Amino acid sequence: MPNKPAKYGIKRWAACDAKSSYAWNMQVYTGTLPGAASEKNQGMCVVLEMSEGLQGHNITCDNFFTSYQLGDELQKRKLTMLGTVRRNKPELPSEILKMQGRPLHSSIFVFTEKATVVSYCPKRNNNVLVLSTMHTDASLSTREDMKPQMILDYNFTKGGVDNLDKVTATYSCQRKTARWPLVIFYNIVDVSAYNAYVLWTEINQQWNAGKLYQRRLFLEELSKALKIQRRTRPARSSAATAVIEKFKLRSSNQSAMDPVDTGVKKRKRCQVSAPPERTASTSCVKCKNYICRKHTVTFCPSCGEN
Repeated sequence: MPNKPAKYGIKRWAACDAKSSYAWNMQVYTGTLPGAASEKNQGMCVVLEMSEGLQGHNITCDNFFTSYQLGDELQKRKLTMLGTVRRNKPELPSEILKMQGRPLHSSIFVFTEKATVVSYCPKRNNNVLVLSTMHTDASLSTREDMKPQMILDYNFTKGGVDNLDKVTATYSCQRKTARWPLVIFYNIVDVSAYNAYVLWTEINQQWNAGKLYQRRLFLEELSKALKIQRRTRPARSSAATAVIEKFKLRSSNQSAMDPVDTGVKKRKRCQVSAPPERTASTSCVKCKNYICRKHTVTFCPSCGEN
């Protein structure tokens, strides 16, 4: 994605709280399935799926998701919507699309029964389109640029997902890997740890209050609390003990038949080799002298007994 700071990676959808960046819902984008038709109204489908279970909230989204149809569907779920709109949306009237000759910092409002659209001119020959189902009036701010209240509310609530990416990148458990399931797992751990921090500080508001590194202290205590202790070995059953003893007996019988003890791992000089000397890790069964492979003689079990 050329316009993104992280141009390469795994794309995911996220629904976050505008104030705390608490991740309410996340979903990995897997693309179009092989042989399947391209998805229509993808932005609307994503918002409706990610906001499942919410009521009485406002959804702030960018121009990839915002549409009049989406606002209508969200109102049926008792949700409002606020977001920028692309100029190619068919529901927009032609009057608010005009940019040439408009006064600087001017605003044009369009109202319907369910939505409000504003066209604001921040620069010469340029305008910004914002659609809202939460605002019902043409209120302007008292600032010098006279921005509409709709745009101020959008700027105040639009950074939840971007801030989540920033805070998870500040303290992250991610490591370089070529396995994409592991990348997703690292992200799940980072987001879960941040969500736990948000809940903990909301419940315990006096915990390390005023410290700028409060989240680092929380992650340190969380990592200590999540340490996995070594489990004690459970007692073996009688059947498992019998199998192990049978295997040990078979191994001992096989070792008695072998002419060379191969269990010695230490290497020493071969007692038979003439210079240049060789090193060996096996020894004779009778005299225990180290012998290399060149001087080892192999017998079958019957000949070895003689």
